[in-house]
Amino acid sequence: MRTVKCHLRDRTCQRLLSVLLMLPPSLTFAALPTMEPPSRGAGTGLVETIKNYAYDGGILLGLMIALLAFLGVAWHSLTVYADVQNQRKTWKDLGAVVGVGALLVVVIIWFLTKAAEIL
Repeated sequence: MRTVKCHLRDRTCQRLLSVLLMLPPSLTFAALPTMEPPSRGAGTGLVETIKNYAYDGGILLGLMIALLAFLGVAWHSLTVYADVQNQRKTWKDLGAVVGVGALLVVVIIWFLTKAAEIL
């Protein structure tokens, strides 16, 4: 099977390139999606709209903090479980880690909910 190579010196490639460059932009670019307003609404002015977007960013940051806390507790629980399986720690240690970790995640979510009310 033979492969076709296109060099810029070839007339066919030059014509193809010129046709592609002459296509109108509406044929080559897709329409961008419209931006959604913030959850509190667009606001009456630019500053209020920016504040509303910052509020949504703060809520997203809070969700990321809660996610990291949950993943940290889960990771530590798995490492303690591995230590239990290797007989370095007891089941009581695993229960304590899971209990305190669950309480910690609940407290973090509660604090973040209170912080969202303040914003």
